[in-house]
Amino acid sequence: MIANSSLISSNFSSLPLKNPRPRAHLQAQTPNPRLLSLRPSRGTALKISNFLKPHTCKTSSFPFQKKGLLQVCHSVLDSKDSEKEPILESETNDEKEGRDWTTSILLFVLWGALMYYVFNLAPNQTPSTDEYFLRKLLNLKGDDGFEMNQVLVSLWYIMGLWPLVFSMLLLPTGRSSKSKIPVWPFLVLSCFGGAYGLLPYFVLWRPPPPPVEESELGKWPLNFLESKLTAGITLAAGLGLFLYAGLANGDVWKEFYQYFRESKFIHIMSLDFTLLSAFAPFWVYNDMTARKWFDKGSWLLPISLVPLLGPALYLVLRPSLSEMPVSLGSTSSEQK
Repeated sequence: MIANSSLISSNFSSLPLKNPRPRAHLQAQTPNPRLLSLRPSRGTALKISNFLKPHTCKTSSFPFQKKGLLQVCHSVLDSKDSEKEPILESETNDEKEGRDWTTSILLFVLWGALMYYVFNLAPNQTPSTDEYFLRKLLNLKGDDGFEMNQVLVSLWYIMGLWPLVFSMLLLPTGRSSKSKIPVWPFLVLSCFGGAYGLLPYFVLWRPPPPPVEESELGKWPLNFLESKLTAGITLAAGLGLFLYAGLANGDVWKEFYQYFRESKFIHIMSLDFTLLSAFAPFWVYNDMTARKWFDKGSWLLPISLVPLLGPALYLVLRPSLSEMPVSLGSTSSEQK
């Protein structure tokens, strides 16, 4: 029988049968050029719940040559004279710890309360006016001489930009690798239901995001969502809409407030705008840490609190996925 057994990384091609004194083995993994890591950097992760923090890699790594990683693996021998050495930490520790469902439950309760409020408690004094406004905003009714409220028109088109902003934040860094729930159906639903359609995904979201193949970056929809031109147009359009509403006089704002108190359509749309503005800074943080840009871009987090314009500015300035270092999958290569 073999007296001492050695447990080392599967990247080694052979197992040393006899080794009088355990020594640490260093092996440079071969990077997989087709995968991009979206896991947040270790130094910037916060110890909060699953929804409030991206998961981090615990593997010890060091810069090595062409954006590769040098992994330190320690042999463990059951010997009396051997010194105690640390064991390589596995990325599966998060699964052993179990998932904290507290945040998911709270988000589900919030979503349920919102649905109850929208269908039962929201003001609904002007249903015929709501239908008229909706037809006018969709250009389904011709010019009848009625001038739409300036603030209402701005809010309507701003709500059309929010699904694009969240699509750029959630694809691909907001995807779940630990669940089979895709994000794109909820993003499509958000085009019609806004935050009311996104909240169920926030409940089911389980980070970290899966790796991204480089070939995906040149295909739809990532080539569109990662484009600086798309982000720039979104920022410019949002800025123009906010200026259009900001230049309205006091009577227009008073009229909008009166609509908010009476109209169910305008009331739930305004509430939707508030919810999307509140959730956006977290997803900016999640995307920032997944791209390992927190040290340089953390100053944008306070700015992301500005509705729409803050997240849109981040999308313009954030680094592209193609500039990220390649990831090292544990099964990406086998040495012969």
